[in-house]
Amino acid sequence: MTNPLLDDWTGPHGLPPFDAIADAQFGPALDAAMEEGRAAIAAIADNPEPPTFANTIDALERADRTLDRVAGVFYNLAGADSTPAREELQREMAPKLSAYGSEITNNRALFDRIETLWQDRDALDLTEEQARVLMLTRRGFVRSGAALEGADKARLTEVKSRLATLGTSFAQNLLADERDWFMDLSEDDLRGLPDFVIRTARAAGKDRDRPGAVVTLNRSLIVPFLQFSPRRDLRQKAYEAWVARGENGGETDNRAIAAEILKLREERAHLLGYANFAAYKLETEMAGTPDAVRDLLMEVWRPARKAALGDAEHLARMAREDGIVGPLEPWDWRYYAEKRRLELHDLDEAELKPFFQLDRMIEAAFAVSNRLFGLEFTPLDLPLYHPDVRAWEVTRQGAHVAVFLGDYFARASKRSGAWCSAMRSQSRLDGEVRPIVVNVCNFAKGDPALLSYDDARTLFHEFGHALHQMLSDVTYQSVSGTSVARDFVELPSQLYEHWLDVPEVLGEFATHAETGAAMPEDLRDRLLRAATYDMGFQTVEYVASALVDLAFHDGPAPADPMQKQAEVLETLGMPRAIRMRHATPHFAHVFSGDGYSAGYYSYMWSEVMDADAFAAFEEAGDPFDADLARALEANILSRGGSVEAAELYTRFRGRLPGVEALLKGRGLDEAA
Repeated sequence: MTNPLLDDWTGPHGLPPFDAIADAQFGPALDAAMEEGRAAIAAIADNPEPPTFANTIDALERADRTLDRVAGVFYNLAGADSTPAREELQREMAPKLSAYGSEITNNRALFDRIETLWQDRDALDLTEEQARVLMLTRRGFVRSGAALEGADKARLTEVKSRLATLGTSFAQNLLADERDWFMDLSEDDLRGLPDFVIRTARAAGKDRDRPGAVVTLNRSLIVPFLQFSPRRDLRQKAYEAWVARGENGGETDNRAIAAEILKLREERAHLLGYANFAAYKLETEMAGTPDAVRDLLMEVWRPARKAALGDAEHLARMAREDGIVGPLEPWDWRYYAEKRRLELHDLDEAELKPFFQLDRMIEAAFAVSNRLFGLEFTPLDLPLYHPDVRAWEVTRQGAHVAVFLGDYFARASKRSGAWCSAMRSQSRLDGEVRPIVVNVCNFAKGDPALLSYDDARTLFHEFGHALHQMLSDVTYQSVSGTSVARDFVELPSQLYEHWLDVPEVLGEFATHAETGAAMPEDLRDRLLRAATYDMGFQTVEYVASALVDLAFHDGPAPADPMQKQAEVLETLGMPRAIRMRHATPHFAHVFSGDGYSAGYYSYMWSEVMDADAFAAFEEAGDPFDADLARALEANILSRGGSVEAAELYTRFRGRLPGVEALLKGRGLDEAA
């Protein structure tokens, strides 16, 4: 029998044949793809001809095409629509794929060919992109241990394999804790909650096969519950379950896994000649060094903490007026912050919510991209991997640009958070290949589905990542789209969030779910004036997480990460009523893989640039300035990682930015 994962995908736009794929086919397809890759690598390494860019680097780019294609489908589904079979295969494949990667980087004959090209690079007449790809290829091999010998090389292979297994276990444990916990709500428990929260809780109950409403650990449900529930006991129960993910004891406890991951990362760095893992990881990022990261974070921490402590005094006073004895607790903050927002800005989430319909916000994201970049979106009626998923063909002036998939609703089979990925990335080494891009979110279902303002920002954020993929215009897949420095990758996504706040965008697309009326100007103005409200809290919970991440990796690996976390927070003077956004046992950014390890700071690093970049549009007096939009696409969105990140930003803006625009954008400039 043929395997549809390995056949040519001849359907519309080369989409995977989702309706023909069974879970049992993924394992054989991945194994076959690795065998094909091994043969391709052997042909390159054993080629008797002298190394050339074409027979070595171009050939390497082609070697894993089938594996990239199959893995692109599998890992998208494993994150967005997990099944027991997919989870088991993830555990099985993690060490196998790690071993496969090590086989390639440990191939001395292959590395010698790459090294020969590197030494002769000035005589190769390479394009700017080819020179960059050669540098990145060699650097990747060296950083993967290609120059090591004997026992050190073998040990590094073991370390990487174990890290792959541990990262998979961490992520699956977190998903299990999120999937298994819920809190039933009686009719009395629902008193005081806005209608939209009640509807969402009842929909969640139906999804969990419960007779009534429930609270789950999905952010789009638990956050509004914490904002509005007058029942302090229920807020405490829900909050403590939320922050305890990954540390509940038993098989899904992640604390020992985190400790082992940190120890192995340290060993990996030492084997490669680095003082610690942060030095290894940051070598390839814009920041460059742990000290540069710490300097930025502390420059933001000080005014953020000052603002948060001032806010805490107000909230504690409100709590005392409600008869609460004792200090303000973390499960109190959102409840009293929401009440205070109503007092200060006459702004109520229940009043705002009907104006942020999911479908209208999708339309808004599309419309902004049309005005900036000329993109058009046409719905596609095709079999997809889940009934909730939608698809659009993206075109420009009639030419195909990409396929965009939107998977927006929370479900028990989906890991938490929001992300953008590509089932196929853009390239043109052997003819133009256009991308298949996926945005995954965890919004609460409804009829219609209503978003919070923060949810709408998340939608714009992930769509900014999607644009980085869709507008990519490079030759080599290895530098396509979001294949950039980690502390640069958030620039397009965070920059795109700014267009949600443009008054004419809100005026056109923020329409009432029941009446269809546009958001009143007065409400819109109050919303925008409150944009930096509670920013001390938001900044403190984020920066604390980033500083703990940095401390884990900038020095000896802690034997007890929880103790190290506590020490860092005590040194910082963490406000009592605020917790880290991601405590260690559920810090998936850092422990489910290496992506954001020693790199959670990157959102803040990118925000320095996104605040400065949008300031260029403000200085032009037009958020849709055509010349700036063309420059943004030409210098950043289309270039991927084909040029050094700092150079790309300088080409767009003429200089690198300082932190001032960030502090102003967060309303922290006066607290600095």
